[in-house]
Amino acid sequence: MENKDKKLFLLDAYALIYRAYYAFIDNPRINAQGLNTSAAFGFTNTLQEVLRKEKPSHIAVVFDTKAPTFRHKMYEAYKAQRPPMPEDLRKMIPYIRQIIQAYRIPILELDGYEADDLVGTLAKQAENQGFTVFMMTPDKDYCQLVSENIFMYKPRRSGRDVEIWGVPEVLEKFSIENPLQVIDILGLWGDASDNIPGAPGVGEVTSKKLIKQFGSIENLLKNTHKLKGKQQERIRENREQIELSKKLVVIDLNVPVEFDEAQLAVNEIDKQALKAVFEELGFQNLIKRIIKPEAPKGNAPSGIMNLFGEEAAETVSRLEDIKSSEHRYFYTETNEKQAELIKKLAAQSEFCFDTETTGLDTHTAELVGMSFAFAEREAYYVPVPAEREKANELLKKFTQVFENEQIKKIGQNLKYDIQMLQAYGIQVAGQLFDTMIAHYLLHPEQRHGLDRLAEKYLNYQPISIEKLIGAKKLGNMRKVSLQLITDYACEDADLTFRLKQIFEPKLREQNIENLFYEVETPLIYVLAKVERNGVMLETESLKKQSKQLVNELISIEKKIYELAGGFHFNIGSPKQLGEVLFDRMKIVENAKKTKTKQYSTSEQVLSKLIDKHEIISQILEYRSLKKLLSTYLESLPKLINRKTGRVHTSFNQAVVATGRLSSNNPNLQNIPIRTARGREIRRAFVASSSEHTLISADYSQVELRLMAHLSEDPNLIEAFMQGADIHTATASKIFKLPSEKVDREMRSQAKSANFGIIYGISAFGLAQNLKIPRKEAAELIAGYFESYPQVKEYMEAIKVSARKNGYVETIFGRRRYLKDINSRNAMVRGLAERNAINAPIQGSAADLIKLAMIEIDKQFQQLNLKSEMILQVHDELVFNVLRHELEQVTEIVRQTMEAVYQLKVPLKVDLGVGDNWLEAH
Repeated sequence: MENKDKKLFLLDAYALIYRAYYAFIDNPRINAQGLNTSAAFGFTNTLQEVLRKEKPSHIAVVFDTKAPTFRHKMYEAYKAQRPPMPEDLRKMIPYIRQIIQAYRIPILELDGYEADDLVGTLAKQAENQGFTVFMMTPDKDYCQLVSENIFMYKPRRSGRDVEIWGVPEVLEKFSIENPLQVIDILGLWGDASDNIPGAPGVGEVTSKKLIKQFGSIENLLKNTHKLKGKQQERIRENREQIELSKKLVVIDLNVPVEFDEAQLAVNEIDKQALKAVFEELGFQNLIKRIIKPEAPKGNAPSGIMNLFGEEAAETVSRLEDIKSSEHRYFYTETNEKQAELIKKLAAQSEFCFDTETTGLDTHTAELVGMSFAFAEREAYYVPVPAEREKANELLKKFTQVFENEQIKKIGQNLKYDIQMLQAYGIQVAGQLFDTMIAHYLLHPEQRHGLDRLAEKYLNYQPISIEKLIGAKKLGNMRKVSLQLITDYACEDADLTFRLKQIFEPKLREQNIENLFYEVETPLIYVLAKVERNGVMLETESLKKQSKQLVNELISIEKKIYELAGGFHFNIGSPKQLGEVLFDRMKIVENAKKTKTKQYSTSEQVLSKLIDKHEIISQILEYRSLKKLLSTYLESLPKLINRKTGRVHTSFNQAVVATGRLSSNNPNLQNIPIRTARGREIRRAFVASSSEHTLISADYSQVELRLMAHLSEDPNLIEAFMQGADIHTATASKIFKLPSEKVDREMRSQAKSANFGIIYGISAFGLAQNLKIPRKEAAELIAGYFESYPQVKEYMEAIKVSARKNGYVETIFGRRRYLKDINSRNAMVRGLAERNAINAPIQGSAADLIKLAMIEIDKQFQQLNLKSEMILQVHDELVFNVLRHELEQVTEIVRQTMEAVYQLKVPLKVDLGVGDNWLEAH
């Protein structure tokens, strides 16, 4: 097949770069400087693998240039619709070019021509000089170039191996007799990514059939009378378009370049230059593997995904694992061994622990075992008996070390482990170090799972849970073999202990130790308690609301059918709804369609059409009620825990980049508050008994107060200091009227401006919100900044700071990284700028309420109060309070929340009491 002495590889640069970038899109590789290095990492692995496995004698990497080509002159719309290159990818291109140069591989590019034209020309020239040529690309256009000595080399992806296509493979793939017929197929098929129109209504299958039948586009156009129906009509009517499309897909083989055998010969890499680039990008593993290769330790793990799947196989094979790493893991099952372990733990200033359980629900799961680590690569596993009495007896021995306040406890997602031990009567105490939370503070927008952290920071691939107990079979942990569960549990504790040693100095370097130790880790104890407390639900209230809603839905459904001219259809089907609205009723002409060629009926689209026909408002109302019914009224009763009789949400500390908590199973932070029906759901959240009542304490306009504090605007500060209604005060300044002359509409507009400014709203956005002309909205914003000039100055200053540093900070030092803040794309940059303005405010508000939760919990403990904190919803806390403690708890909550931090304006809390959440709020 090939001349082994003359083997040329031509790499289509951007095709491979984009492929690498999107392979890691769900799990991008971010380095210490916040750069997304996925594309450089993936491309380098591809290049290295080709050099190592294929051993080419000659190689080049071919790039497109920004200059227009002959195709743009031929067809102005060519590639016109392509979105701009993602900003984080654009930043990688200079690094990738440096890497190629360090490999001492020629970079080829020529204005006026695309990479495939250069590749095609050089491939044919090289073939004539006795070379076997491999065009490395996933692009199907290259198939037209394949010949006896020119092959397509398709890189690996998602577990599939490399594919090499010669003439037989291309003929089979396209059902043709000659590779040149690929041009005809692509000319008919068109190419949406390049904006090549092709023949309307002709896709891949039809184009192959037509070329198989007629042989070429020219012959097809001569014989259109042999076609039938619409197909004949489409081909005839679009003759010129089809001919143009064929010209556009032809690869030019006459580019003014000459194949220089000496120039393209493979050379030794420039290790010093390559190392410099790798160090800048944080590619430590590649330095070890390519610059300083070592003999591999042990065997590569089996079942590794290839590049363009999870990781590059070559890279993953270099990860340490349980088989290849040095470790001392001990099974600690006897009384003597356990006593010795407890003695060692008691002597430590800190130790790491992890629990193995039968499930993920801490209210129903049972302990299977515990693992401990206090030295690197050493850990101990303690099995816990299934019988509850024996389990309690064992755990009692460990109480002294778990409840010792002088010993720091290390773990990954410690809230879960703390709750599991609480279920067995152990109250973990002492300072905490949670590696998940630490990494969240260091890199809030990345993933924080142990497997990911171990690979990234320890170059280690942990034992997978699927290998341990099988996918989706949680609960079988007791059936795992003794050796395997010991290895698995000890490995978790050991890796977590080692990650702590890496993260702790990083927290110090970023000056976020106080945020970690004074806000986030003390909050773990509080959230564990809040989750365990749970919330009482009155199911009868939900049933009653559910019944009312069903009747309303039936009524709205009838109304929609009437408005549709008596036509019955599935209102929940976007396809059927679109056809009714835009084909039958013709509410608007040229209605927007989705990529699947059906009408878009999203809420955003329909909201803009609300004035076009009464049916739109009815559909939006129908959807709103349907969502309330399915998401809350029908679902919440099913989530009541049989054991406790309460609903127990789970709070997530490491999900929202701004620092806010989120909740799931169920999400109680998302219960609607803006509509009357949504608010009514809160009526079902009740006090736990007749001896209890609920308190709701909500920070009043906390984000606006934080804007006053951060901007130091004297007018905004004065309004808050005087206790004025801030929206009336703002309206008074904007409209230059005394407060008493401000009407309801003016106050409403000022309120939208107040909150909109925090989110960096534009005149267009404000105009949409208020349903006023854009010019009027612009005047409103101008009036706002005239009234509060230092707010404008602060917003501009924070954007400048973000552009310089790449991040913004809350008043407690929490960082929000903004990778697109210097983007050349105005829309992308605008979003980053809005985040730069909002993140310090929203993040500071999140930090304030977390501090308040910690302090309130501390006072409840000190005073031995039996009232409970049961919910946190952004700026609101909800308590289940014993009636005889009501006055005391009210005072503690109000004072603590208002005095938790000294701003330049007072913090104010709105506090309500009631037998249910709606009454209290």
